Amino acid sequence: MRKILLRLRVNGAHHEVAVRPSATVLDVVRDTLHLTGTKRGCDMGTCGCCTVLVDGRARLGCLTLAAEVEGCEVRTIESLREGEQLHPLQSAFAECGAAQCGFCTPGFLMTCSALLSRTPTPTPEQVKDAISGNLCRCTGYTKMYEAIDRAAAQMRTEPAREPELSSREAVSGGSR
Repeated sequence: MRKILLRLRVNGAHHEVAVRPSATVLDVVRDTLHLTGTKRGCDMGTCGCCTVLVDGRARLGCLTLAAEVEGCEVRTIESLREGEQLHPLQSAFAECGAAQCGFCTPGFLMTCSALLSRTPTPTPEQVKDAISGNLCRCTGYTKMYEAIDRAAAQMRTEPAREPELSSREAVSGGSR
């Protein structure tokens, strides 16, 4: 099978890889570069588990050809943490219990990272719109919204505002 040579910049490092022309970004980061934090979910662009950032914009790794990102900066979930310091989104997801099984979490974190980098104070509608391409089968998304809000506030160096509880949640002591 014929392969093409690509020069890619992933998480700030330069890589030269020989891949088949149909290789996706997901194929390259997981199988060639062994960055397995990016997950292979549906392989059809419907779940968002494979979300990476290409020049700061959220892209589905399973639908993006590797050849399309030559010359671009690709960031995977592995790039969020700086040394031992977690990104505010990672900390907030952990603190708020926003991840259940964790399989979809890298895609959500990358999508939210892109959102918060361009919209430091997103409205609930902007958050909902941003994560609409990410699917979680374990949660009801409420804790994710809380985590995104907390991370946004931390990134702005403001205290996180307390989430508004519905009357049912207030009676039961919070969301699940």
